[in-house]
Amino acid sequence: MTLVDRVRRRFTRPPELVRAVVLASADPDERVLAWGALVRDEGWLVATSRGLRRVPADLPLPQAGEVGVLPWHEIGTARWTATGDGGGRFEVTPLTEVEPGVQARLPVERHALADAGGLPPVVRRRVDQTVVDSRRAPLPGGGGALLVARRLPGQAEREWTVVFDDDADRADPAAREAARQKLAEAVAADQPS
Repeated sequence: MTLVDRVRRRFTRPPELVRAVVLASADPDERVLAWGALVRDEGWLVATSRGLRRVPADLPLPQAGEVGVLPWHEIGTARWTATGDGGGRFEVTPLTEVEPGVQARLPVERHALADAGGLPPVVRRRVDQTVVDSRRAPLPGGGGALLVARRLPGQAEREWTVVFDDDADRADPAAREAARQKLAEAVAADQPS
């Protein structure tokens, strides 16, 4: 990418539909950080101060407020694979809370981009900034869990959660108890003395 391309991209305004979606947000402070054009003119993948949004190109303007946002702290992983022509593919794994302190991975969302713009580094930075601490915890029977402390918007304290490697371990009483103990230890170690 030439210097002229970088300057042009830096000062280019987001597309009208992208701006409309963010303006219709319930959060008046939400702002666009970066966006990339989806393949086949399907729309845009947009990083905002709140999270990640997929804005369809055929979205009727009155429905701009209905475009959902995946908050940064609910993204387990976001993997970027570049194609060399300015585009690439994001594979985003959303998390959902299945009970207090326990999150499960949802199916991977795939986003093919014709032009990534400045999206990949922004997504990486935003997801990484939510994770304060993470550690692997082995479970009885050979499974494992990830203990993660995340920053949540509007909260001073970090929130610790467990993400089991295998959903079947969530139903195993021995694995659940081991994960609960490891989580309690992590939370206790995180508390100021």
